[in-house]
This record gives sequence, C-alpha cells and structure tokens, in this order.
Amino acid sequence: MKVSRLNSIEQYVLAKETVSIDELCEVFDVSKNTIRRDLNELEARGHIIKVYGGVSAVSSKYSNVISQPIRSVIRSSDKNIIGSLAAGEISDGDVIFIDSGTTAPCILRHISARKRITVITHSLTAMSEAANMENITLISSGGIFSPQTNSFIGISAYKTISSVTINKAFVAASGVSIECGLTNSTFLEAEIKRAAASKAKSVYLVADHSKLNKNADISFCSLKNISAFITDIKPPEPYFDFFRSNSINMLYR
Repeated sequence: MKVSRLNSIEQYVLAKETVSIDELCEVFDVSKNTIRRDLNELEARGHIIKVYGGVSAVSSKYSNVISQPIRSVIRSSDKNIIGSLAAGEISDGDVIFIDSGTTAPCILRHISARKRITVITHSLTAMSEAANMENITLISSGGIFSPQTNSFIGISAYKTISSVTINKAFVAASGVSIECGLTNSTFLEAEIKRAAASKAKSVYLVADHSKLNKNADISFCSLKNISAFITDIKPPEPYFDFFRSNSINMLYR
C-alpha cells in the first residue's frame, strides 16, 4: 500500500508540477508527518524536489491533466460513499449513462444484482466492471481510445451518446461552480458529457467536496440543469442554498 501511495504521490506532483504539503495531505488523506517521510523517499528518486511549503517536479514537461490511474486512488473512500449513494438512485429497468470519471466503478459495484439495467458508457473502466455483471446490458459508445482518461472519445462516441435514450446520466466534473457550472479539462470529454446531459431525463452530478469552487477550461452543463448533486459531505452554504432554491436534490453523508 505504501509503494502504491508513493507512486501515486509522485505522479500527482509530476502532473501538477508544484503542490503544497497541505494539498497532498488532503488529497491522499494522510498526516503531514507521513507526507514528509514519503517526500524524503520520493526526492531520492530524482524526479521531484522539496521546496518551501511543498514539492515541485524536477522537469515541467508533463501534462496538466492527471491520468485516470492517478485519479482513481485520490479520495477513494469519498468516491465509494458517492458510488453507494448514486447506486441507490438507480431503479430496475433504468437506462443509465456513466462517464469516464473514477467514481463510475464505485457506482456499478453498489448496484443490486436484482436490478436489471442498461449501462451506456465510453469508459473502459466502467465497461470492464459492467461486463462481469449478469444483470447489466452494456452498450459501448465506440470511438478512439484515450489512455489519459481510459475512455473512448471522438465523433463516433459522441454520435452514439447523442442517439440513445437515457433515463439517468451520472457525470463527474473537474470543477464545479455556481457561475460556470460543471466544467472539464479536455474538450472531447466535455463534448461527450454535454451530449449525455442533454439527452438524459435526469442528470446526477457525482463529485466530492474538493471539486466545488473550481473551474476547468470547458463548461458542459449549467448547475441549474442538474437533477441531483451526490457528494461526500454537506455542501457549503452558498451551494446548499442554490440547490435548495432550484429544487435540486442533495445526497451526502
């Protein structure tokens, strides 16, 4: 487990280039003493260097989009909570869309085997999970595989999502704000999320509290247009009031 954490911390720093110790503690849910010990070990590898209050990548030649394997270990316990709550919103006979966010597998793992549903997705991770579940009819979007997001993107994926009937869409976001709504870091991913959100009868935003008050490059859905916000803890008052005033359901623990 420690080796996995060390590798994830290293890749996280390389992707973001500069990270504070406080951020690493929050993201990986460990103490400052643990982070400092980890950073001492990682610095010896030669890819990162400690700076005042944090750590930086030795080289800045890295993408600012954090890859799916790294994202999957970040806030894993929070994602499991969200996945459990989201699965409770799925009814027998539903046709649902699940996007490429790392919460998707958590949703599928909590769906009762007694419920027969159809899952539409462009996420390879979600496909792998759903393929092992006898109660799920799986529809793949097709498209071009993107290793960065472990999903299929492009025109064919977009057309597939745009042509199907969806009861409930479960979408994640790189950032969420009242002003900009749901935002994402990559254009093609955002287009697929936009297509799913526009086709679905109900749109469920699945995001932990760290995504609030953050904006990525591309907006794909207004916050007013979601049906429910599923998260790990009670949203801050401005968001709580916004959701309540716009009759948007909130699910959290």
